Amino acid sequence: MLIVVRHGRTEANAGGELLGRRDPSLDAEGRVQARAIADVLPAGARVISSPLARCRETAAGLGSDVEIDERLIELDYGELEGTPLREVEPSTWREWRASTSWRPEGGESHDDLAARVWPLLDELAPAAASSDVVLVSHVSPIKAVVAWALGVSIDISWRCFVEQASIQRIATGGVRPSLRTFNETAHLDHLA
Repeated sequence: MLIVVRHGRTEANAGGELLGRRDPSLDAEGRVQARAIADVLPAGARVISSPLARCRETAAGLGSDVEIDERLIELDYGELEGTPLREVEPSTWREWRASTSWRPEGGESHDDLAARVWPLLDELAPAAASSDVVLVSHVSPIKAVVAWALGVSIDISWRCFVEQASIQRIATGGVRPSLRTFNETAHLDHLA
């Protein structure tokens, strides 16, 4: 099984900022969320993380030998990095949603994202067919994972919401990947 985890919360997440390549640590709630994730995932799984601190900190409780893969890093928001979502111009949102090839100045497009994430998934699918592989990543790469699992365009990124510290499960043992769960958050219920 391919088990895909979104990292725990950071102050920038809590503040509603576009958080791409900046590298803040988890906040207090994010550390609690990371422990809750570790409590529900299988022991002994292969764990692969984005290189950013928020993912590495979330992954730390999942296994002692966490692998790092640059392809799991968050979308590069370029000049929009750190911008509160409410301050992004409506025209920018329209352009971004209209084309998967649109990129912020100095940043990355959704097509770029898919081009780096999908080959990693193709590489991992055979191993995940016979044992658990946990990926700890960010909202945009996880949306790319969901598109890969469903065999659809990356443009679904605008049509799905990936909850903080959520879990997605994808079976890879059949003819095609199969999305088994999306946005699992029951492990966080006791935190509310």
